[in-house]
Order: sequence, then structure tokens, then C-alpha cells
Amino acid sequence: MLEAPLLSVRGLDAFYGDYQALFGVSMEIVRGEAIAVIGANGAGKSTLLKSIAGLLRSRPDAIVFDGAPIGGMAAYAVAARGIALVPEGRGLFPSLTVEENLLVGGQLGRPGRWTLQRVYELFPALGERRALPSTALSGGQQQMAALGRALMANPKLLLCDEISMGLAPIAVRDIYARLPAILAEDTAMVLVEQDVVQALQAAHRVYCLQEGRVALSGAAKDLTREAIAAAYFGV
Repeated sequence: MLEAPLLSVRGLDAFYGDYQALFGVSMEIVRGEAIAVIGANGAGKSTLLKSIAGLLRSRPDAIVFDGAPIGGMAAYAVAARGIALVPEGRGLFPSLTVEENLLVGGQLGRPGRWTLQRVYELFPALGERRALPSTALSGGQQQMAALGRALMANPKLLLCDEISMGLAPIAVRDIYARLPAILAEDTAMVLVEQDVVQALQAAHRVYCLQEGRVALSGAAKDLTREAIAAAYFGV
């Protein structure tokens, strides 16, 4: 028997006012799976995450999470159901310490395995700098803090928007090396990335968006560079 999807996106359209950014996008993800969403700037990747997270409204049945339609829900209600967003640019609170930023993620009080101690075990650099302001962290450490804050919400689904953006290659490798430990907790993950090579290495399956539509999808191990390039650039 096939496992029921944790998340199903079904014919999703998304708008900014009169501008349509997504056109009938469909995708699925099961528990413990990582999928990558790739595409050029303006392809609709971040819009897709914002729609799933409740930051953009859609028709209720366009997004079904854990068996329930959530497309019309507010962001706080979506988060309470078990979806956490790691936003592009990290979005840490500069006036708070590292630990205080992490504790913000736990305000929902969702039960689960992720605690401060476990986040510090996953990212030891954060434990060493827990009393420092978030602005004192390096770029890679700030990204770890943003991931840790999301994990503190004990999500079933983690949405990661451009977690490699602006980071040195060694920092990117360090962060991506921790992702299997997150997946091992039966957490599903959507990785929006412009670093296609990194995305393919980390994900089980890939969706390529082109001008707001799914141009290509499939198992990461089965997609050729030629097919990805054609879908990515629309040629």
C-alpha cells in the first residue's frame, strides 16, 4: 500500500493583486522525504512556499496537509498544524540573543523531539554562542539559527527558502550535512534552491518551475542535466 502524502498541492494558482505568479502547480511529499524546488529568479519558487505556509491565500482544497485542506488558513494556523518556514534572508531578530531567537520558535508549544538541547547538539556553534546577539553570528551560523528556530516548532514539514544564499561553500556543505539528521526524525522538507547541484544531492525528488508552472518533475537520481537545463531555461 502506498503511503498517503503528507502534503498535496493540487492545481495551485497564486496571485499578487492582479499579477498571477503560479499557474496550476501540483506536487506531493511524504513523511521523511526531501524534495527540491528549483528554477530561475521569478519562476515562482518562493511564492509556492509562501502559499503553503499561509502567507498567500489560496482556495482551501489547493493545499491539503496531513489529510486536511489548509489553503484558506492564516499563517499562524498553518504553523500550529506543523508547517515551519525558514525564510529567505533568515529573518532573525537582531535585538535578541541566539537562544532567545530559538525560543521564539517554540512558542506554539507543539510536542515533539526538538528541544534547545537537541538543536545545540545538531548545531554546536549555536550552543557556544547562545548568549550572544544574533548579529554576532557568521552568515552560516545565522542560517543554522534560522533552521534551529524552525525546528523548535517541532514541524512535520519544514520549508527552506534559499538556505545556501550568500554563504561560503564550506558553510553550505556544513548546513546540508545536517539535513539527513532532520529527515531521520520523520520530518519532510521542501528545499527551494538556485544551487541545482546542491539541491539534487540533497533531495529525493525534484520539481523545476518555469514562469510559474511545473516544467519538470521526477526522482533526483533519474533527471539528466540536459533535461533540467531545458526545463530551467524553457528551451
